[in-house]
Amino acid sequence: MRGLRVLLCLWLAWAVPLAHALTQPQARAIAAGETDERIAALNEAAASGDSALARFVRALLDDAVKLTPNQVLIVEGDHAVDAVTGAGAPVPADAEDVVNNNRMRGALQGALASLQLLSPERETRAAAIAELARQSLDESQLPLLDKAWAGEADPALKARLGLMRAGVLVASVDAVKRIEAASALGRSDEPAVKALLAERLIDGVEPDPNVRAVLRQSLDQVSSRLTWGERLGVVFTGLSLGSILLLVALGLAITYGLMGVINMAHGELMMVGAYATYVVQNLFKAHAPGWFDHYLWLAVPTSFAVAALVGAVMERGVIRWLYGRPLETLLATWGISLVLMQTVRSVFGAQNVPVENPAWLSGGVAVTSNLTLPFNRLAIIVFALLVLAGVALLIARTRLGLFVRSVTQNRRMAACVGVNTARIDTYAFSLGAGIAGLAGCALSQVGNVGPDLGQNYIVDSFMVVVLGGVGQLAGTVLAALGLGVLNKLLEGWAGAVLAKIMVLVFIVVFIQKRPQGLFAMKGRSAEA
Repeated sequence: MRGLRVLLCLWLAWAVPLAHALTQPQARAIAAGETDERIAALNEAAASGDSALARFVRALLDDAVKLTPNQVLIVEGDHAVDAVTGAGAPVPADAEDVVNNNRMRGALQGALASLQLLSPERETRAAAIAELARQSLDESQLPLLDKAWAGEADPALKARLGLMRAGVLVASVDAVKRIEAASALGRSDEPAVKALLAERLIDGVEPDPNVRAVLRQSLDQVSSRLTWGERLGVVFTGLSLGSILLLVALGLAITYGLMGVINMAHGELMMVGAYATYVVQNLFKAHAPGWFDHYLWLAVPTSFAVAALVGAVMERGVIRWLYGRPLETLLATWGISLVLMQTVRSVFGAQNVPVENPAWLSGGVAVTSNLTLPFNRLAIIVFALLVLAGVALLIARTRLGLFVRSVTQNRRMAACVGVNTARIDTYAFSLGAGIAGLAGCALSQVGNVGPDLGQNYIVDSFMVVVLGGVGQLAGTVLAALGLGVLNKLLEGWAGAVLAKIMVLVFIVVFIQKRPQGLFAMKGRSAEA
């Protein structure tokens, strides 16, 4: 009896694989004939989950299959093997190449992905599901989907497989299956499922009124979930824009609030910071390519230092002679902005220059199926908050900050108690210029870097400063984030151009009613 059991086990180990092995007729049916017949044979063979079929499908995709009257051969370099047995075989001179059109290639890719659904590696199964989601599936692939769904242990992958099965069954000839599938699809939050349900509700596609009712209910459920994703996306985009405006306006709030200088070159100081980032990036590419992903750690202080230096030269060379004459400072700084732009064009060229994200800023966090938060945008929000915290600590907790506040509130009294107001002006202007450089460094990670970079943000930054209250950090924060979110909300409703106009009208009306902005400065009127 023991010997009989051993023989039985050996027979099962040999016979069971043969029951699912790729056969010669199957291989020939997949490789030759009309496209519809080849695809049908491929789907039938794929339901077995045979590993030999996966090898055969890869060879077909690589155009490495030839036909002889008796065999289907896989060509591997200078020799060939039988697609069914794996035994070596010569390639006859009259062997025919297997030609696959685009439709057949799509079916082959789908079959290969379906075979990988049974892989022991989660990443392989996830990639296979993602590939199948891009394919047009039919009921011939249900056996393999059912097998994969039944054996899937990962809850997330099992749910995605369940939705794929429902997407196939929603077109079944059985109305009961269509109702069950439509109900299951209602639990999805995928845009593709919404499109599928909407397509099934087109007149004439789904004749059964009961099925149409379930389809309509599921479509409403999916649309509701997607709407929330879109709303969160608008809010995030608004916060991202607001954080950029905050970085741009933060330095302007310091210089304008301290000295009353309308600095039309503030955008060009931001451009200087962006180009400093570009130069640091190129230095890392040329001299330390292995450290390229860390170039931002040097680019941030470099952009601050270069922009602060340019700001100090501006203040010492031009602006200090024009205090108390706002129109002259406006014209002078506008002229400086033209000089800076032309200098950049002469050195770097008139075209935009590429600034690459390091690897850790590429990609994003998928919150919902239609909402992905990019890492570079998230990093800018965090960076803006860190810069704000640093500036707030500098102004509130340091000796320089004390001098800045004293000069801002009453310049004459500060000079009487020994504060070197001219030096404080230079320090403050350099600080504001350096923060503009940081804004340029941040912007280089999300947009193009070119000579006209600053022109896109100078008007918005002035609006932020005026709305928030001159020299008020809290007002600058609220105004920047508020205008960013408001602008994006209006864009979705009225378009980009009308949204800008409506924001401008809102600010004009607000300033008419409250000229001091959201937060009024105390003590400056003492100089009047």
